[in-house]
Amino acid sequence: MLMQQTLTALRHLKLTGMAQALEEQATQVACAELSFEERSALLLDREMASRDTRRLTRLLQLARLRHPACLEDLDYRPSRGLARAQAAGLASGDWIRHGQSVIATGPTGTGKTWLACALGHQACRLGMTVRYLRVPRFFEELRISHGDGSFTRRLSQIAKIDLLILDDFALSPIAPASRHDLLELLDDRIGHRGTLITSQLPIAHWHEHLGDPTVTDAILDRLVHGAHKIALTGESLRRTRAPSA
Repeated sequence: MLMQQTLTALRHLKLTGMAQALEEQATQVACAELSFEERSALLLDREMASRDTRRLTRLLQLARLRHPACLEDLDYRPSRGLARAQAAGLASGDWIRHGQSVIATGPTGTGKTWLACALGHQACRLGMTVRYLRVPRFFEELRISHGDGSFTRRLSQIAKIDLLILDDFALSPIAPASRHDLLELLDDRIGHRGTLITSQLPIAHWHEHLGDPTVTDAILDRLVHGAHKIALTGESLRRTRAPSA
């Protein structure tokens, strides 16, 4: 009876990991030989692990990453153009905390989106909020938000996200309004939150793509200056197997 009351109390306090561990201890003969301190430590370890798992699950659901990628699966063959040391440095998440950007470029199929999702997954592991967005669809959402009066609120929500992933940048011509929206978005993020952009178009051609020299200079100054640049190379991974970065 006392065991059941304890389990009920633990679940009422939302200590589900601890409750599960206590139930397991009750059925394991070896646990009877452990001291009170040892058994308590095991309960606490299980609760912490359970909370970490639930937090990661929640953050990944909010991130809406396109691929279930993680850094352990990245392909570091020399032909890829991805340095293991650079990926290891980005894994710490310091670039996000310092409000820096990562720009991954390369031909279609070379694993830009997979890499972006792997870095997004790592940020979730570190307890950071992440959001994955495809640029063409995102710009269309912003255009609609101007019409229904929700643009300011939408921008404010995005500004609070620790890591914003903008996939498929410069895939199609950019409208003047979208250019200004991008500048406003970057103003809120650079130096405060992390931004990751993938693009088939090399950075050297972004100025021509964006058009308006004045706005473009402001965008590139905020985005490219001090960015961590990754230029992926090689043949398309889609021709031979599912992408692993």
